[in-house]
Amino acid sequence: MFDKLEDTLLRYEEVLNELSEPDVLNDQSRYQKLMKEQADLEPVVTKYKEYKAAKDGIEDSLAILEEENDEEMRELAKEELNECKASIEGIEQELRILLLPKDPNDDKNVIVEIRAGAGGDEAALFAADLYRMYCKYAETNRWKIDTMNSNENGIGGFKEIVFMINGSGAYSKLKYESGVHRVQRIPTTESGGRIHTSTATVAIMPEVEDVEVEIDLNDCKFDVFRASGNGGQCVNTTDSAVRLTHIPTGIVVSCQDEKSQLKNKDKAMKVLRARLYELECAKAHDEEAEKRRSQIGTGDRSEKIRTYNYPQGRVTDHRIKLTLHRLDSIIDGDLNEVIDSLIAADQAIRLSRLNEEG
Repeated sequence: MFDKLEDTLLRYEEVLNELSEPDVLNDQSRYQKLMKEQADLEPVVTKYKEYKAAKDGIEDSLAILEEENDEEMRELAKEELNECKASIEGIEQELRILLLPKDPNDDKNVIVEIRAGAGGDEAALFAADLYRMYCKYAETNRWKIDTMNSNENGIGGFKEIVFMINGSGAYSKLKYESGVHRVQRIPTTESGGRIHTSTATVAIMPEVEDVEVEIDLNDCKFDVFRASGNGGQCVNTTDSAVRLTHIPTGIVVSCQDEKSQLKNKDKAMKVLRARLYELECAKAHDEEAEKRRSQIGTGDRSEKIRTYNYPQGRVTDHRIKLTLHRLDSIIDGDLNEVIDSLIAADQAIRLSRLNEEG
């Protein structure tokens, strides 16, 4: 680990030197690339310097204890020695986490698909609740929401809604949200007052660049139709909505939220690219089935991941057995504790696996 840290420190200093060179300043592409590398390396370097300072503190304190006869100085040295020793273990753990292989998608924007599952109209209303939850969470992070397609049920719910969240690190936070979300509550559509269980599926996919997934347009069939639902004066007057069918996989993507057919087509291609990328990732995961079973779920749409129980005001994440009794604030977008707990659990599993391999 420490050889790797020394290499990281060396590379960080090289990057800083390169950034000060005039030819780099004149090459914006290279400059931006180096700035990103500096930002990625900086947390590791800062923590490693903190580690080295603690180690130096231990050596200095031991030297004073060996050479110094003054009792007051010896007491101060003992205090510093104990403080440095106590901090070393925590710093080492933080360094191990910082050195874990980074998911290349973590910095990307995400495409979110929410679909009503079992439960009819109540499932559609729950899908709308989840949509609002993620929108409010995005707002607290100052991320931008861009709706790509929606299919309403007429009473405020969504049979399906697809939207993009634009923001640095969006995928790193939201990637654990993929799966089946379950709600237990008395539906507004139920006159008998009985508690129903309904579900909605959430899929979180990183936005994928053209170079990452190539799509042959000859494999794509485009149909245009008139948009329906809320959309202003252009609804039902122009053929602006687009339905894209990817013939080899059978994937169908519809986009109708833009007034421009061209913009809807562009959005449909983004969703298709993300879905094709998701398919490739699923294949790779299936090839490492044992490894996947030991990970926090980040992609299986059929995995039941969370229950929102309204009568008891609790939210339970089944993967990490986390139960929080503050459903109202969570459904209102306060997801930090849930997401931070999932990230910590995932890091612990990955560290454990590295230790076993090591």
